[in-house]
Amino acid sequence: MKKILLASLFAAAACLPAHALMKTKVVDYKDGDTVLQGYAAWEDGFKDSRPGILVVHEWKGHGPYARKRAEQLAKLGFTAFAVDMYGKGVYAKDHEEAGKLAGVFFNDRALMRRRALAGLEQLKKLPFVEQGKLGAIGYCFGGTTVLELARAGTDLRGVVSFHGNLATPSPATEKPKASILVLHGADDNFVNPGVPGFIEEMRKSGADWQLVQYGGAVHSFTVPEAGTDTAKGMAYNKDADKRSWEAMHSFFDALFSERFGK
Repeated sequence: MKKILLASLFAAAACLPAHALMKTKVVDYKDGDTVLQGYAAWEDGFKDSRPGILVVHEWKGHGPYARKRAEQLAKLGFTAFAVDMYGKGVYAKDHEEAGKLAGVFFNDRALMRRRALAGLEQLKKLPFVEQGKLGAIGYCFGGTTVLELARAGTDLRGVVSFHGNLATPSPATEKPKASILVLHGADDNFVNPGVPGFIEEMRKSGADWQLVQYGGAVHSFTVPEAGTDTAKGMAYNKDADKRSWEAMHSFFDALFSERFGK
């Protein structure tokens, strides 16, 4: 029995990467004349290819939060790239400045889509990325951005919006290639007015979509820096953060394992 157990342990160890190690890299790239700076994360040591996930930051800009999420994805076995939507070194100092930066893109959805696609091209160039298995996630402003990628018919397996704005001036008119998962705070009064229109858009387009609502959660429920005062309309919710991350993981696991024949 002891020999059998040892043999099983050695067999299991042989299936693991010999030197799995977190790798990160700052990547400068461009969209037209705009210089951007993204952040790549992956675990080294694999011999096979891995799904790639684009990460789109919240409305303040590309910073530590988006990079942390990219690293978390790498620990799950994905290659991740945190995109830069605003420009190298551009990061809002407060909500007022963030609103102005994000507003440019909310008012120009073509620019929003193009800037995100520039990041997607960088993701495709990273180590171990399986080109047929790509996805995108985004937070707040970033959630809106990944939904715009889906609406544009971008060749992604799936997109996940965490407390993103769901309204759009350019709704999908054809079935998106990407499956769509929206993770939403049930008490998010910033986003709630757009929920009925989003549901109608998804139905009309024939999309493969899910909407999960977390009771008691308001806007920014995955962002610890938002504090815990729900009366402000933006607050961290530990349970919703954990459950939404697990929902995202299960969603991609199903898509990339061909469970749904995508």
